[in-house]
Amino acid sequence: MNTLHYIYDPLCGWCYAAAPLIDAAHGVEGLKLALHAGGMLAGANRRAITPQWRDYVMPHDRRIAQLSGQPFGEAYFEGLLRDTTAVMDSAPPATAILAAEALAGRGLEMLHALQHTHYVEGRRIAEREVINALAQQLGLDAEAFDARYAALENGPTSQHFHSSREWLARVGGQGFPTLALEAGDGTLTRVEAGEWLGRPTEFAAALRAQLGLQSQATTTIAQCGPDGCAI
Repeated sequence: MNTLHYIYDPLCGWCYAAAPLIDAAHGVEGLKLALHAGGMLAGANRRAITPQWRDYVMPHDRRIAQLSGQPFGEAYFEGLLRDTTAVMDSAPPATAILAAEALAGRGLEMLHALQHTHYVEGRRIAEREVINALAQQLGLDAEAFDARYAALENGPTSQHFHSSREWLARVGGQGFPTLALEAGDGTLTRVEAGEWLGRPTEFAAALRAQLGLQSQATTTIAQCGPDGCAI
């Protein structure tokens, strides 16, 4: 089985830009998608929203919208990014993704739901009330989701972050998002996502072509482009 390893963070803007590409890859026959959350803003890296943070991310968000076509809502630009009581924390949404994947194989759906909630609706995806509402929207059993979330938060989520950073180092990635294609023989090839932004159908076709040549291709294609989220 061929596997596309996706090393990401739910609060990474360039991962939001790549979301349509990941959806397209998920539909490629014979290709398994493995999600690796990196914990970009977890633990000591948690960040309160400030005017300086808004000034920093706004140009990136505008560029993401231009290159990828991904929508950003006024509730995000003029609401969340002006809410200095909000805290950016990657751990709770990452735990929600792990719980959704463990319960029903729906981690990718949870990731996309969290990204939409953050970047379009401007809601705080680090808060359990928001996370639980999304789980309900996805049709996950509330009691089962709550129990799995509680079992995963803290230790297991931190271990997952550590494992994801090991994957990042293993494939020579420098930040988020990073994609790597693993062939059945274990060969790892980094996949460039930046050049495909806004072209998910063509990206899926390129992956299919790469899978067909994988037995011969052992050189690196490229890492995610220069606009990726640095660690």
